[in-house]
Amino acid sequence: MDALGGAGYDKSMKVITLSTILQPEDDGYVSLCPELDIASQGDTIESALANLKEALAGFFETASPEEVKRRLKKPVLFTHVEVACA
Repeated sequence: MDALGGAGYDKSMKVITLSTILQPEDDGYVSLCPELDIASQGDTIESALANLKEALAGFFETASPEEVKRRLKKPVLFTHVEVACA
């Protein structure tokens, strides 16, 4: 089940939105949450995202409030740039 909606989920828990970067690899995808520098992987986009959500949920379950505050960076902004190349 989804790490934020599975067994043991407390509806009073705070839910935050984090950025995710997906990068194709040879046999699947790497998923990265840049705000916390936590990564995972999976064979498909869906499994890479599910595995990242599980890793993030595990981090929040075990990290102290001080560690969360220390590691949590400001939201990441994404854009594209055009660059001439030879």
